[in-house]
Amino acid sequence: MPLSELVRVAGTRWCIEECFQAAKGQVGLDHYQVRRWTAWHRHITLAKLALAFLTVLAADATSTRPADPDRPVRSTDPVDLTVPEIRHLLGALLSSPSTSVKMLLHWSTWRRHHQAAARRSHYRRRLRALPDS
Repeated sequence: MPLSELVRVAGTRWCIEECFQAAKGQVGLDHYQVRRWTAWHRHITLAKLALAFLTVLAADATSTRPADPDRPVRSTDPVDLTVPEIRHLLGALLSSPSTSVKMLLHWSTWRRHHQAAARRSHYRRRLRALPDS
């Protein structure tokens, strides 16, 4: 087997592992207590469907910006909506109907702006710490 094929398979495995890790953390893929295969299969199917739904929502909410490697340092845009952020917003909407949608969206935008500022600060600090070559 050629080395290029081994690298391709290893890269594919990495994507699959990341997907399973996201499913465990975000939609409870590993939170099942079943004894029969049918019940296990239903749980896994619903968890994967929930993750696919959240992923499609996150991808749809991402704005189409040109690829710019310096964007994290210069941009003042908020961090894009992520699967955990969308999951949190949906959970807040469904669990506490007393909270208004406007307030939840304001909170999410505020939080993502602060995440972007922290990311910019982190990148600047790391760029200053690079040894001069």
